[in-house]
Amino acid sequence: MKKLPVGIQTFSEIVTENYVYIDKTEHAHKLIESGKYYFLSRPRRFGDTRAFTPR
Repeated sequence: MKKLPVGIQTFSEIVTENYVYIDKTEHAHKLIESGKYYFLSRPRRFGDTRAFTPR
């Protein structure tokens, strides 16, 4: 059974270490080609950097 890439930050590590990867490129292409508007939400603070310390 493949491992889930929890906490893995690099695509190369996901591929070389045999983690689960689901390519959704085709789904994104279909959304773009449909010509409609979509609201794609994401979790609060998703993508924020955690590498700094507040002063």
